[in-house]
Amino acid sequence: MPPWCLGIDIGGTKVALRAESADGRTEEHLFAWPREDGGPDRDLARLADGVAALTARTGEGFQTAGVAMPATVGPDGRITAWPSRPSWTGLALGPALGALVPGAGVAWADDGDVAALAEAEAADCADLLYVGVGTGIGGGLVLGGRLCPGPGRGSFELGHLVVAPGGPRCVCGRQGCLQAIASGPATLARAGRLRGGPVAYGELLEALRTDRPWALAAIDATCEALATAVMGVTELLHPDLVVLGGGFTAGIDHLVDRTVTHLAPLSRPGRPAPPVAAARLGGLSSLRGAVLLARTVTDRS
Repeated sequence: MPPWCLGIDIGGTKVALRAESADGRTEEHLFAWPREDGGPDRDLARLADGVAALTARTGEGFQTAGVAMPATVGPDGRITAWPSRPSWTGLALGPALGALVPGAGVAWADDGDVAALAEAEAADCADLLYVGVGTGIGGGLVLGGRLCPGPGRGSFELGHLVVAPGGPRCVCGRQGCLQAIASGPATLARAGRLRGGPVAYGELLEALRTDRPWALAAIDATCEALATAVMGVTELLHPDLVVLGGGFTAGIDHLVDRTVTHLAPLSRPGRPAPPVAAARLGGLSSLRGAVLLARTVTDRS
């Protein structure tokens, strides 16, 4: 039987798994994290159940696995911060992930980084900036077909780029991070303040469709912050294409257009804003990137 590889996208609110065989077959599995942080042992058991479910459906084990992680990981391979699951802090990530897929080659990387790889492949673009808006802000930069800053040098933490000094406090402890202004929860919280009551995601989408002023203002602030971050990266690293993705953006019409509108006045003579497009892979960029990561393990074996 052709070998299978496994991609795992560990998000702040849900986990997606995708198995792909060398002859093009696929299987997927999805589950949501419990709202409360029950500790890494319970979470890893849920992950193991997901792997077992796909193993049963493929009828065999996995040769390689790639894992997209939203946590900050130190040089020693231990998690230093993950606001969505703080109990994971201090966990040795490599052994924990290796135990999920015994006998397989396992690689892991930041979820924004692998999403950028997947989107760069889909767009056939060697110099691409990816911005993923979800529970947090994921970012990734591909230059010359390779991740920047690159393996061993840390992840591309676009979400913690300060775009509004003195602005809202981020879960990282600083004020004015992009994530504190433009993430899904931050956008919904702002919409709630403008409306005068809690706003669910579906309510925001419906209000945008009917041009409710509070909804338009909430999204406008998100797009302004995204544009500010994009132009800052553009001035330094000159991507040829910017891609907006992530689960939160998937249902919001004209998000790209609104961001481009805010980019235009940030341009200067000789430094135009790069083109901006919606993610070709939608909310699946990190998952498909995790599969790509698994394939690199195959290439190295």
